[in-house]
Amino acid sequence: MFLSIIIPLYNRPQEIDELLQSLTKQRYTDFEVIIVEDGSTKASQAIVEGYNDRLAVRYFVKPNEGQGFARNYGFARAKGDYFIVLDSDVLVPEDYLLHVLQGLERDRWDAFGGPDAAHASFTATQKAISYSMTSPFTTGGIRGNKKHVGQFHPRSFNMGLSKAVYAQTQGFKLARRSEDIEFSIRMINNGFKVGLIPEAFVYHKRRATFMQFFKQTNFFGKGRIDIYKLFPAELKPVHALPAVFVIGLAGLFLLNIVLCLTDGAYPWLAWLTAVGNGFILLYTILLLLHACLTTKNMGVGLLSVLAAYTQLIAYGTGFIGSYVKNVLLKK
Repeated sequence: MFLSIIIPLYNRPQEIDELLQSLTKQRYTDFEVIIVEDGSTKASQAIVEGYNDRLAVRYFVKPNEGQGFARNYGFARAKGDYFIVLDSDVLVPEDYLLHVLQGLERDRWDAFGGPDAAHASFTATQKAISYSMTSPFTTGGIRGNKKHVGQFHPRSFNMGLSKAVYAQTQGFKLARRSEDIEFSIRMINNGFKVGLIPEAFVYHKRRATFMQFFKQTNFFGKGRIDIYKLFPAELKPVHALPAVFVIGLAGLFLLNIVLCLTDGAYPWLAWLTAVGNGFILLYTILLLLHACLTTKNMGVGLLSVLAAYTQLIAYGTGFIGSYVKNVLLKK
């Protein structure tokens, strides 16, 4: 089977160099790589062309329209039986494509997704963010888990689809923000068999700072409301949990202020505040213990708690803000 790997690129010359280097080590070699430079100001042409002697790689440049349409540009020029979509900030293990082929042969997927993991070379912050995005203690646990909630929706950092799927769907309809979820739902609605290949994981080199991570996950929270407006039945209770968490934190903060101002004059208020504080403390302790055991590093475990709170607050505020603006106020 011939595979086409499609990679949209925007101002990431170092990342694409690392990704292409990992692709040269694939044990399965019957594939091509299509790089679509989506209006970057930091061109990567020289870096990509430096791999011409090691990879069947083609490089294209187009005006900036967003990663969804950049992938479509690559689909239209791909020669493979299956198209594999990767983000430019991932690294692939040497047996990644073999696992993809084995999963396709075993489960006969028309389209698939795979999980992500943290590489040993990642910084402590990157490992903490990776933990948060894949942890059962945050909504990240539904992204690439065998026991995911409801129908699995492949994400574009690690996604594959057959040529037949592209021919019928014509690829991404959204340029940015939840474009992969919309595409996944549409593939399923078109009757294609879509699922997870758990062994086909990639190392996802996520945003390097907590501020960047906050902006990214806030964007995801807004995107979930975009999906709700297109497919109302796809909004599940689990998607609203970060919003509930944010509202609970805000309420608990106010309870503690009122308790201090009233000097404990109302026993029921003291009891309610103590229960809330106890819940947050227990959640934080369990989160820390799980993060330390998972990452096998106390420092990364501590940063993982910060990453988890960052993710939940960012996603929750994005979800609430977009719901109020686009659903309640109908702007």
